[in-house]
Amino acid sequence: MDMTWISIILAVAMVLLLSLGVWVSFTLIAIASIGLILSENYQIGMLFSTGSWGAATSWSLTALPLFIWMGEILFRTRLSEDLFEGLAPWLGKVPGKLLHVNILSCGIFAAVSGSSAATAATIGRMTLPELRKQGYSDRMAIGTLAGSGTLGLLIPPSIILIVYGVAAQVSIARLFIAGALPGLLLVCLFMGFTMIWGQIHKSELPSSSDQDTSWSARLKNLRKLLPVLGLIGFVLGSIYGGITTPTEAAAIGVTGALALAAITGSLSRQSFMDSLLGAVKSACMIGFILIGAHFLTVAMGFLGIPTALAQWIASLQLSPMVLILYLTVFFVILGCFLDGISVVVLTVAVVLPMVKAAGIDLLWFGIFIVLVVEMSQITPPVGFNLFVIQSLTGKNILYVAKAALPFFLLIGLAIVLITWLPGIVTYLPTTMTKG
Repeated sequence: MDMTWISIILAVAMVLLLSLGVWVSFTLIAIASIGLILSENYQIGMLFSTGSWGAATSWSLTALPLFIWMGEILFRTRLSEDLFEGLAPWLGKVPGKLLHVNILSCGIFAAVSGSSAATAATIGRMTLPELRKQGYSDRMAIGTLAGSGTLGLLIPPSIILIVYGVAAQVSIARLFIAGALPGLLLVCLFMGFTMIWGQIHKSELPSSSDQDTSWSARLKNLRKLLPVLGLIGFVLGSIYGGITTPTEAAAIGVTGALALAAITGSLSRQSFMDSLLGAVKSACMIGFILIGAHFLTVAMGFLGIPTALAQWIASLQLSPMVLILYLTVFFVILGCFLDGISVVVLTVAVVLPMVKAAGIDLLWFGIFIVLVVEMSQITPPVGFNLFVIQSLTGKNILYVAKAALPFFLLIGLAIVLITWLPGIVTYLPTTMTKG
């Protein structure tokens, strides 16, 4: 059968299965099986078993369930309350006031969670009722949470960066280092916008705050941030300093999270089992998707679709900038219907050959794809963060999406900046590697 017709059949079958609500992992396996049958290769069982074993036993994947478990443990501690109480006295006099707590809390929690959904849910449960009680703009409170919640995808340790690193065979430690500056860039963009908004819309902010902003109160509450900041510094510092691998750092993170839970009195038999069960569910889901994606990659290789697609793209003689523009639109549209990890595993096998052919650095591309996936997390109809925040607020999904729109555009600005100045991504990994 002609390659074009095979590609059309596989694309239609994938859209049909996903629209029917079939699990992403089952869809990937089904599409790979159909592709092998169409190519008259009937060794499906053997290829699936050998491919599954190779995908599931990669040592790099060991860090994934550990970082997920660390986030699940901290999700059940007093961490969120301590973050709010520790940050609030420092932000009472800044334009935008306590709206910045959403941004900074999400940035800090992202560095110990690695999950966008966990970041938005944990911080939202704590900040939204408090901000509403104090009279802050509901729309802006929701917008800052929706936008900042996506930081869990980028700021290390990021689960999606681990998935990309395994799929693209790029060093996970270097990806973690590369995500640091873009993550800080996003935090600065979000806070800058919130300050400007606060100056323009002073009427939508409370005239005064009950929060004590004296230096004694600031220093007293700063102590509440020390445990989590210490854990972040220890985990990421050990990776950046070359002392540990990401997997070893993840094990340290779990140990530190258990210690924090014990110190705060949140560690019980029930909370321990809940965190373990939550981590097992999430890790199994992601692992199953990765197995399906690896099987699809094998099938694509037999069909020759990635090579043919890369050659076709090369024949168009697109500049790297035009290719990046096309891929941005493609990923945002795809992200409207799939979660971030599914977007990565579904597309890496097809996209990487053309990215390599265009001479684009795979390390830089990993951060680029995560930023685009961040945009898709707050894009209707199924931006995952939108659903999380809708469940917290009871607001209409379109209201939440409209509130998140400025932050969607700010992430787009960050993509423009890292494209214009790729050193934002590559400077730290290059410098630390040389060191």
